[in-house]
Amino acid sequence: MTDTPMTPDTLRGAVDLSSLVRKAQQPAAQQGAPASPGSSPSGAAASGVVRDVGDAEFGEIVELSRTVPVIVEIYAAGIAPALPAIVSSYGGRLALATVDGNASPQVAQAFQVQQVPAVVALVGGRPLNLFVGMPAEDEVRQVLDQVLELAAQNGVTGTVSADAPAEDGDEPAEQPLPPLHQEAFDAITGGDLEAAATAYRTAIAQSPADGDAVAGLAQVSLLQRLEGREAAQIRDAAAAAPDDLDAQLAVADLDLSGGHVEDAFARLLALFPTLDPEAKAGVRARLLDYFEIVGVDDERTISARRALTNLLY
Repeated sequence: MTDTPMTPDTLRGAVDLSSLVRKAQQPAAQQGAPASPGSSPSGAAASGVVRDVGDAEFGEIVELSRTVPVIVEIYAAGIAPALPAIVSSYGGRLALATVDGNASPQVAQAFQVQQVPAVVALVGGRPLNLFVGMPAEDEVRQVLDQVLELAAQNGVTGTVSADAPAEDGDEPAEQPLPPLHQEAFDAITGGDLEAAATAYRTAIAQSPADGDAVAGLAQVSLLQRLEGREAAQIRDAAAAAPDDLDAQLAVADLDLSGGHVEDAFARLLALFPTLDPEAKAGVRARLLDYFEIVGVDDERTISARRALTNLLY
């Protein structure tokens, strides 16, 4: 997959970044669809159509794909998977595995994911790239129908049981987003990043402890900085001017948007000691935004925060 930075049309999210793909900016080879739940074929029926998995469980998903075609949707911290409802509507003829690419780097690397969300199909253990970003629902269904046709040609025609209805004691249904978060979600979906940022800022002003709004604003700000910029130009500028702060901040943004979390952290932490106090403050603020995007409890964030603290004191 390419190293194209995320754009307003590649993102969809409220507190998260999910995406609506802008086809004009995407190579045809990157268009595709998602993947799904899994344990072995016998256990898969009990676990339902949709399952969130990580590196440790992904081998079960590969095995499941030998019985039923699996759509794999790779998302990232703060990005809500977009395909569960669509895949579930196929009545168990498809399974969906959702994977947090930041928390499961082995899966992301295996599929060479440079940008999220990314959707891949597994049929008989073999991967098939479907798309990067999230097209309109009718286009997604066309691709999923093609996956089913291909699976049938290869003898992969099993099913998984639909998710069982919730009973007393089960987890409650997902609650609707707060109004300002929904407003931000809708604005991102419509490509209006400034309106999304305004909604998040208002949410933070009303509730400074709203961590989801803080993370959402950091994500939207990242998108605004990358909007309309070419990945190759960003990387060339950074390579030509290793001491140019703006160039290094831009390539760090690009790394983070593509899921290269450690690279983004390492670049800014290495640059930090060489800067004057004003520039250090700017880099520190950027790193704090990154921590919110990746997740404050993520091990990579914890390690980078520790390194930043050591540099400060």
